[in-house]
Amino acid sequence: MKYLAALLLLLLAGSPLWADCPYCMFYSGDFDPNNPNADGLANENDAFAFGNPYGAATYQNFVVTESAYIPTMFTDNLSSLDPSTGYWEIRSGVSEGNGGTIVASGTGAMRQTPTGRSAFGYSEYKDEVVVSVSLGPGTYWFAVVPNDPGNPGRSFNSNTFGLNRVGTEIDNEQFFNSPYYGANFTNANNHGVFPAFSGGFGYQVPEPSSLFMIGTGMLGLAAAACRRLSK
Repeated sequence: MKYLAALLLLLLAGSPLWADCPYCMFYSGDFDPNNPNADGLANENDAFAFGNPYGAATYQNFVVTESAYIPTMFTDNLSSLDPSTGYWEIRSGVSEGNGGTIVASGTGAMRQTPTGRSAFGYSEYKDEVVVSVSLGPGTYWFAVVPNDPGNPGRSFNSNTFGLNRVGTEIDNEQFFNSPYYGANFTNANNHGVFPAFSGGFGYQVPEPSSLFMIGTGMLGLAAAACRRLSK
């Protein structure tokens, strides 16, 4: 039996089910600090740029091809903030000077994780919030803004040129909104080279029934392998 358990662990560890991230719905791509156009745009609510519900926000689009459930959202920010909460939105129908329609929004606890990248004197962090949103097919825009109101530091959503992208988006249709800077949903390219902002949706964990089927299927494979080894 101990050999069966060991083999099952090896199968789980080496399974492409987890290694290939089939539950990662959307990610616009990594920030590349070596790119000559590497940059970031203000995405913050802090003592420097502040407002209600934020001082400055970047909006990244994504395309949903079939109905989807979103459990978490995040942006990758070059930042000196230490946010405990974050504000998030999903919008539809955004265009130049037009914020469209808010589909869902909220404020929640934020988990900040270093990405290991850095530029311009800032380390980059993945700033993630838990959400619970179901979306039908269509094109949407989302923002995730780190909230650290007493901090005089800064936060800039990293741009990306699609390195390690997952999912579908429309490049060069990202927007910047900031009452603090006097911007009303202006195309981000008016402020530099911003084909896309680094951010996306976290993993959609399989249903418990799916996990059970996966586990029992692997258990059967392990048992068969053990029978062959015992012959």
